[in-house]
Amino acid sequence: MSDHISTGRGWRTERNAVSLPEVHRTIAVTNQPGFWRKLLAFSGPGYLVAVGYMDPGNWATDLAGGSQFGYSLLSVILLSNLMAILLQALCARLGIVTGRDLAQACRDHYSPAISFVLWILCELAICACDLAEVIGSAIALNLLFHIPLVFGVCITALDVLAVMYLQNKGFRYLEALVIVLIVVIGGCFLLEVLFSRPDLPALVRGFIPHPEIIRNRDMLYIGIAILGATVMPHNLYLHSSIVQTRKYEQTPSGKAEAIKFATLDSSMALMFALFINAAILVVAAATFHARGEHGVAEIQDAYKLLSPMLGVPAASVLFAFALLASGQNSTLTGTLAGQIVMEGFLNLRLRPWLRRLITRLVAIVPAVICAALYGASGTAKLLLLSQVILSLQLSFAVIPLILFVCDRRKMGIFAVGGWLRGAAWASAALIVVLNAKYLSDWSGLSVWLARAF
Repeated sequence: MSDHISTGRGWRTERNAVSLPEVHRTIAVTNQPGFWRKLLAFSGPGYLVAVGYMDPGNWATDLAGGSQFGYSLLSVILLSNLMAILLQALCARLGIVTGRDLAQACRDHYSPAISFVLWILCELAICACDLAEVIGSAIALNLLFHIPLVFGVCITALDVLAVMYLQNKGFRYLEALVIVLIVVIGGCFLLEVLFSRPDLPALVRGFIPHPEIIRNRDMLYIGIAILGATVMPHNLYLHSSIVQTRKYEQTPSGKAEAIKFATLDSSMALMFALFINAAILVVAAATFHARGEHGVAEIQDAYKLLSPMLGVPAASVLFAFALLASGQNSTLTGTLAGQIVMEGFLNLRLRPWLRRLITRLVAIVPAVICAALYGASGTAKLLLLSQVILSLQLSFAVIPLILFVCDRRKMGIFAVGGWLRGAAWASAALIVVLNAKYLSDWSGLSVWLARAF
């Protein structure tokens, strides 16, 4: 079966390049019957995407939320994760059906000027994301081995070499490394939750939304940061690309099967990410908030206080080790996302090593500057701000995605409709409203509107 996909009525130009060409359709999908065989063949991309939902930016937001407000923001983590599951399923559908990643689809659909603006906004989001990931890894290296932050940032930049090596060996090797690191993070936080002995009734109540989250400006700020840290813009571009590493049949039935198993893969992986995000907030609530330490937002402070407060010498080391695994995992997938975004929007034709080096430098330079200027102090505020920036950029990725997957001219019989379409637009509306609410509070527009009306 040919890999060529016709443009149809919905696309303005013929698809002239595949996404991530060095690994495109390199993983064969078995034709033998059997649910588990198929699921295993499609499993992997979801876990690369899930990495972004447990990166050091999430740590900063979850630590701040847990220490200040106890278990109250667990409902935001749950809602954000459900939105992420839905949006990532739509990304997989777009990539599988059209053979285009989200960046390529935007370049085709919008004018060059609008595409350029979307690219700049996405690069800003990647810089903010990478700032959190790199600084998180550097903090972990500093806590474990006393390496200065600037040197730690430079060390984490070497992950581009790991991506190049593993992709040359085969995309499955990169997926395997990511899954191993996820298991390490999950194991560390399972132990941390057991050590912290959370209040189970209060924990369960935390998953129930309440209006105080909207009314309390500080709580809303952290809630929006959690949203930005969970539903990350660059992850939408990443997933729409890496689902195309599977060599599924280019027929309606083959694509339907690929959508089914890719959605299962990402949904299961994101439920694991939900556990880790919730575990970080639960540990902060049970350890710090319950003991009156409401101002613990710095990762370094959490590291220093965990062992003394819990009476478990290994607690702080496990915390730092999980942070290092989280940061390195996130930078691996962030490097891929940067390549996908730059190639998709700009249609660059460069050698693979040069593409990755450029995309890495675009993201790593701001991290080095921030580490040099701020050092170890103020990293929590920097990490929280980076996640708010991600949330503010989110609409510019989510709205085009939903427009594309709901367009029957582009998606044919795979266009989204019914309740799924409604849920997708409701998610987009919630993101826009929360960001608008935060911006109005931040700028004082709410006061002006109150006087005007």
